[in-house]
Amino acid sequence: MRLMNLNGRLHVSTPSGAVDVAKASDGRFGPDPQAIYEGWDAFEGWYQTHRAKLAALPAVDLVPAELGSPVPAPRQVFAVGLNYSDHAAESGFSRPEEPVIFTKFTSSITGPVTTVPLPAGSVDWEVELVVVIGRGGRNIPVDDAWRHVAGLTVGQDLSERQQQHSGPAPQFSLAKSHRGFSPIGPAVVTVDEVGHPDDLEIRASINGEVVQEGRTSQLIFPVSVLLSKLSETVELYSGDVVFTGTPAGVGAGRTPPRFLGPGDVLRSYVEGIGELQQTFVASVEDVAVAGRGA
Repeated sequence: MRLMNLNGRLHVSTPSGAVDVAKASDGRFGPDPQAIYEGWDAFEGWYQTHRAKLAALPAVDLVPAELGSPVPAPRQVFAVGLNYSDHAAESGFSRPEEPVIFTKFTSSITGPVTTVPLPAGSVDWEVELVVVIGRGGRNIPVDDAWRHVAGLTVGQDLSERQQQHSGPAPQFSLAKSHRGFSPIGPAVVTVDEVGHPDDLEIRASINGEVVQEGRTSQLIFPVSVLLSKLSETVELYSGDVVFTGTPAGVGAGRTPPRFLGPGDVLRSYVEGIGELQQTFVASVEDVAVAGRGA
């Protein structure tokens, strides 16, 4: 199953296009893309029962620019730092013994195809596999963790490095939550449709040049371990998202460092799920200054 947010309404993919869930279910399930995760078991059961009928319903073509985040308003957004050994090394850290957890704020979430204004500083890229929770809970056993997953999607953990490392302590959450800094999409894909969920290709490119490439099998703490570890401390809620970490190749780890600039086009891909595309433009402040002839 592939779930998408098309013009603010929940759609499911079929061989002929996208079908509106609220209309197809005669109102049993509403149009809100976020709300579907609260009743995940009922929705998943309905989909499996009606899958053949859905394929025969009138469908609309998918226009990537009309897609919003398939998880637009999660209650909790978790992110994992240094979860690939090569990325930890390029960042100057040893392999962590426990997951390094921070958060991103929901106001930074956008859809898969967006234009992102660059704030002052040094904006970096981090392609990530994102996990969407379908069944929440506490103290989830590792062996049971995948059963709590609604699906997987692609995310970018865009990061303004100067703010991140300023002050007496790092500002991870703020530096990673500027406007447009958490694109997610293009779809939430259920685990049964992605083949081997613990071994997916992950890649990012800038203006056609590949800058990150790896596999999720290289995660230090795989998805099942991350969910179990998180749930030892916090309760996971349906619809929460977890950014699982990024492989090597970020701008800050290069010699010399490289960061995103106006006109750059960043594409982020995870095997079996799809691609994000972000185009970067000068910040609102820069545009205002240029307009004054400075």
